[in-house]
Amino acid sequence: MSHDTSSDHRPAGLFARVKRALSGQSGGLRESLEDVIETHDAAPGGDRLSVEQRSMLRNLIAFDDLRVDDAMVPRADIVAIEDVASMRNLLEAFTQANHSRMPVYHETLDNITGMVHVKDFLRWLEVKGSKRRGKAATGLALPVAELSSAIKSHGSLIRDVLFVPPSMPAADLLLKMKSSHVHLAIVIDEYGGTDGLLSIEDLVELIVGDISDEHDTDEDPHITRVDDLTHVADARVAIAKLDEMFGVDLLPDEEEDEADTLAGLIYEMVGHVPARGEIIRHDSGIEFEILETDRRRVKRVRVHLPPPRPETEGGDA
Repeated sequence: MSHDTSSDHRPAGLFARVKRALSGQSGGLRESLEDVIETHDAAPGGDRLSVEQRSMLRNLIAFDDLRVDDAMVPRADIVAIEDVASMRNLLEAFTQANHSRMPVYHETLDNITGMVHVKDFLRWLEVKGSKRRGKAATGLALPVAELSSAIKSHGSLIRDVLFVPPSMPAADLLLKMKSSHVHLAIVIDEYGGTDGLLSIEDLVELIVGDISDEHDTDEDPHITRVDDLTHVADARVAIAKLDEMFGVDLLPDEEEDEADTLAGLIYEMVGHVPARGEIIRHDSGIEFEILETDRRRVKRVRVHLPPPRPETEGGDA
């Protein structure tokens, strides 16, 4: 009886190739993943990587080189609460920040003592608010004394955080978070002060891209016209939309798989996440001025179009 072995010769899937490349590989992560990209694109049958797959692999390659201080939320952007604040203040802080973990500090941000997880806080609300007095249930009505009590008086709510140096490889921190089950790290400078903060979600987003949740806006990325030569664009706007609006071809055909958004185009042009105020000039004459960014991604860009060329005067000599 004949046996169809055609499936044995099909190109391996992306993740099978990644797994094989990383197991028993004597080279580094960069060499292994670059080989995956090259061999997968060269596979027969047109089995090329999608934009999303290529982006994820390139993020993995870049992740191998990142240090903690390349990815951390800087000190100025940390949302935290002092341990003498009330439980009512903690509720307000969670509501305004939309964070699941709230760092707790004593007197100054340089003395972070731990963090409160929103799940633990909600459990505390339920326990304190559902006490019964006699046979009548009081529901979730909390006594004023409980809401006015200081966070530090509820020590069981305060969980540990990791303290790491800024030079620590981001990949090492991700492994440490997984093994310790502590998913928030405080980055400490050489003097013991707080330099920044990193959560496990921050690290995962460096590999898989932005993870939107139910609280993130779902609006389409847009472009706002300032004047004839100036526009402000969300960095997530599609390159194809810019091409159509401005009558240009921002990405050559042979590189169209490298990026599909303005942020991706800018990264391909400069090879790094640019700083706010940096201006990147495209071969078409268009200039991209970075308006809003962080250490991980570009968020908002001012697009400067080149002025129209003056018409040359014709006429017979």
